[in-house]
Amino acid sequence: MTSPSNPVTLSPAHLAHLNATLLGLEPHEIIRWAYITFPRLYQTTAFGLTGLVTVDIIAKLTRELQAPQHIIDLIFIDTLYHFPQTYDLVASVQQKYHPKIHTYSPKGTSSEQEFVAKHGDQLWESNDSLYDFLVKVEPAQRAYKDLQVAAVLTGRRKSQGGARGLLPVVEYEEATGIYKINPLCEWDFARVKQYVDTHTVPYNVLLDLGYKSIGDWHSTVAVAEGEDERAGRWKGQAKTECGIHVTSQFSQYLQGTKT
Repeated sequence: MTSPSNPVTLSPAHLAHLNATLLGLEPHEIIRWAYITFPRLYQTTAFGLTGLVTVDIIAKLTRELQAPQHIIDLIFIDTLYHFPQTYDLVASVQQKYHPKIHTYSPKGTSSEQEFVAKHGDQLWESNDSLYDFLVKVEPAQRAYKDLQVAAVLTGRRKSQGGARGLLPVVEYEEATGIYKINPLCEWDFARVKQYVDTHTVPYNVLLDLGYKSIGDWHSTVAVAEGEDERAGRWKGQAKTECGIHVTSQFSQYLQGTKT
């Protein structure tokens, strides 16, 4: 299941040239370029610290362009297993910036109780791959299709390590047919936090308790002093990604969703 034909086509050579050029720009310049370049541009976010900086930058660009409303809509994948503090943060972001948020949950469910009734309790332990597909990959794919997404802004950064260590500014995802733009890919955690503090950006209160990267409550713990910022995600596992950005790994499930 992929998004409709993308109106923007970039050859590998053009994409490489863009990445070389954009690498020297600041995040707000990259976001402005993306807004001008891509129709049907969205921001995908779980309201992590980097995504919040992106929301604030978009708000400033919105004012600069004298647009009547937040110029880039948000896509929020509600796994139904977020921390209560994350849902509180979504409300705070909505109140301060007034973006349009497109929320997508696991298909056919609207609460943790409904998900358990349909798929069983603690599916992340019995079948972690299926869990990631149901709560993250499939809702994201559905969002891309419903909204006819051409490109998305993400909050991924090289300093988060793992597969993100070689992250380019712009990448084309074959599995979805969309472009992913990573405007803050060169920033480290300290620089992101400095921006949040300087510009009074709302953030998840769990951050003050040592949760530097926040996902589902059952697979997120606080980070110890000296650990990588994403060390608290899937603690003790080799896993570093939830699946949204490694869609090709879920081909066996995706085959069953094609229409």
